[in-house]
Amino acid sequence: MAQQERLNVGKLVNTHGIRGEVKVVSSTDFPEERFAAGSVLILTDPESRQSLEVEVQSARMHKNMFIVKLKGYDNINDVEKYKGWTMQIAKDELGELDEGEYYYYEIIDCKVVTEDGEELGVITEILSPGANDVWVVKQPGGKQLLLPVIDEVVLNVNVADKLITVRLMEGLI
Repeated sequence: MAQQERLNVGKLVNTHGIRGEVKVVSSTDFPEERFAAGSVLILTDPESRQSLEVEVQSARMHKNMFIVKLKGYDNINDVEKYKGWTMQIAKDELGELDEGEYYYYEIIDCKVVTEDGEELGVITEILSPGANDVWVVKQPGGKQLLLPVIDEVVLNVNVADKLITVRLMEGLI
């Protein structure tokens, strides 16, 4: 398989039952789309970089994970060897987003500054605890700052320059 630019959408962490289902920890913005029946994913071994295409037969949410059944893999012995492999899609399979919407990979590693120009750090992670996402900013010195992704805080997102301008509300730092 030719190597194209890919994005991680999940990690196959374990098997589930004996009928070839696997447990997947999602790392995608659109799990309902990525793990929908008929979706084609690329399983990649993080060590050897060996990869293969698989098709999702079915998926369901279970305890903050997805239980995914891959087409043609009907037995625990067929899938056990893929524990620890990443699930990816080709970057060119991404759909267009509306104005003001961004993919996770566009936000990770962006520098965050206040509206006064004070540098706060770099976004290292995106959490989705409920009503809104939370960006984890690693500050100089290693301390983390949790920024709620709401209009009152996020003033400007420039993914081309990897720069995000925010207004700190009282109590955030």
